[in-house]
Amino acid sequence: MAGEAHPYVPQDLKLPGFVPIFLSQSHIVGVYGLSSFLVVLFMWILSGFVPKISKTDRVLMCWWIFTGLTHMVLEGYFVFTPDFYKKTTPVYLAEVWKEYSKGDSRYVGRDAGVVSVEGITAVVEGPACLLAVYAIAAKKSYRHVLQIAICLGQLYGTAVYFITALLEGDNFASSPFYYYAYYVFANHFWVWIPTLIVIHCWKKICAAVKVHEQKTKTR
Repeated sequence: MAGEAHPYVPQDLKLPGFVPIFLSQSHIVGVYGLSSFLVVLFMWILSGFVPKISKTDRVLMCWWIFTGLTHMVLEGYFVFTPDFYKKTTPVYLAEVWKEYSKGDSRYVGRDAGVVSVEGITAVVEGPACLLAVYAIAAKKSYRHVLQIAICLGQLYGTAVYFITALLEGDNFASSPFYYYAYYVFANHFWVWIPTLIVIHCWKKICAAVKVHEQKTKTR
């Protein structure tokens, strides 16, 4: 099957050795959805054993474990497996990126900007997300600053991702369905969720500083 025509835009995109997708869309999306649900469920149950933890922090732990593993496993595979579209056997992670590339062919085409953003995300932000899970559970003093730092990194990376697409013509999707399902919907979570977390942590830091300043004045 190697060398067959590909389904990506532009059609003249050179992908020597391309092998068509083996798995169905429902299979690929279903496995990702189920595995994500199980990871979040596991963390929700585990966080329940942390003494004196708020529901908000439990939700944050669920988010950070989900997004951290997504960065490290899924995006890490993309970064360090440049020939994923040539796999002649149904390797699940390769199938994910073959499918996702229908919404953004810059992935299968190994666009330098996309690879750079995903590389930083996988290598730096992924482990930082897992550290955030620990920091929240252990109630470390740096947990709010760490979360803001990660969120700013995610927001910056997402902004670069969308802006570079616009500057390059924003024509990388095989159809409007893939454009909105993968390019827009699959990425919008990393816009509004990090924004809400920044606001939450900002308020926590400001409140702590205010209490500290009041205590300092009374001495």
